[in-house]
Amino acid sequence: MRRAGVVLVVAIMVAVTACSGQEDAASGEIAAPPSDPAKVSGGITVLTNRTDQIADGSLKKYAAEFNKIYPGVKVKFEGLTDYEGETKIRMNTENYGDVLLIPNSLSVEQYPNFFAPLGSSIKLSAAFDYTDHATVGGKVYGLANIGVANGFVYNKAVWEKAGIKDWPATPEEFVADLATIKAKTDAVPYYTNYKDGWPLTNWTNAIGSPSCDSGSYDSLAKTKEPWSSGSDLYEIDKLLYTVVEKKLSEPDPTTTNWEDSKAQIGSGKIASMWLGSWAISQMRAGAEAAGKNPDDIAFMPFPAKRDGAYCSVLRPDYQYAVNAHSENKEAARAWLDWYITKSGQAASEGSISSVKGAPLPDTLKAFSDNDVTMIPQRQENIVDVNKIDKASEIGITAQGYRQKLVDVARGAADGDMGSYFGELNGKWAEAQQALGG
Repeated sequence: MRRAGVVLVVAIMVAVTACSGQEDAASGEIAAPPSDPAKVSGGITVLTNRTDQIADGSLKKYAAEFNKIYPGVKVKFEGLTDYEGETKIRMNTENYGDVLLIPNSLSVEQYPNFFAPLGSSIKLSAAFDYTDHATVGGKVYGLANIGVANGFVYNKAVWEKAGIKDWPATPEEFVADLATIKAKTDAVPYYTNYKDGWPLTNWTNAIGSPSCDSGSYDSLAKTKEPWSSGSDLYEIDKLLYTVVEKKLSEPDPTTTNWEDSKAQIGSGKIASMWLGSWAISQMRAGAEAAGKNPDDIAFMPFPAKRDGAYCSVLRPDYQYAVNAHSENKEAARAWLDWYITKSGQAASEGSISSVKGAPLPDTLKAFSDNDVTMIPQRQENIVDVNKIDKASEIGITAQGYRQKLVDVARGAADGDMGSYFGELNGKWAEAQQALGG
């Protein structure tokens, strides 16, 4: 869905909330952790994007383990293939599950309209990472199950077949390596996942990596032209543009397929994709399903060094929240806490647990071994950044503007990199000025 649609839906959600149930949502009723599991009862619906875990029975097994502690709670899962789109429509009503993943298009300041507070930021930040990403007025409205490092998932066997063993240290080296892969192997050097769209949004999560600055995303609130030479967004989008322009990505991006891409990178038909570290285990499963070695799937940081070190931004994956209108908030909170702290799901998928002090998973051993600096993404100015982004109608966390970037790079849309970056800078500067920035 393009940004215009996102703006429209969010506006509708705010309007609907104002006239139906906002008083209840804004009442501040806390979804408190239950003190006695034996006394917790009720049925809850958990909305999830993990349709694969519904299909393979994983979530059903988690629910069975949960019921050993909370026998009075019946957990039902509802898998949404287009999670973002379907959830936004559902949130026009009060019927959006009891536990859900907070949609990316919903701005932080709107969280109290839709979700029950989970507790104070002081208390919860002592137990969980990333609580600042869902804190409004000193209260936390969402808890992440996992944290995510950002980088390129790649097929190490393909890269080594092309004679490449070391990580590229600059964007230029990365592009040169992809050209070598194209020349020496049959693999698609880079896969955009353009058609599904949402994988392109992950490039925004690289903000902070080129500069190794945890405040880079925050600085967008005061940056007049973010797509100017030397800025993180310029370096990130220039790299994607160059890869596509030099025909180092799939020949027809309109025919890409996310689910198929897992088997393709696993079998060596694709060499690399920019994603979060959560994808490593899925791509390794894809390799296994294709009869290949899952250890061929590896992870590398953005190709840029500062003071001799690579940097990868750590951010939360989807954050779990309790519907402010849920009739079983205590049961919903019981599931949320158990799933994050007791289920073992993060460890089983090689993800970074959000529980304070949890070690890095084995999937990121290469990052540990190569002293990749993990930097958090500060959120002090996130409300201002979101306001500018919304007013500009760019949608830096949506897929539309990068799909156009790919279209311009492959000649399917007018212009070139300079003209498109100029257009983006103009929209951002105009929105910032209109908002008094």
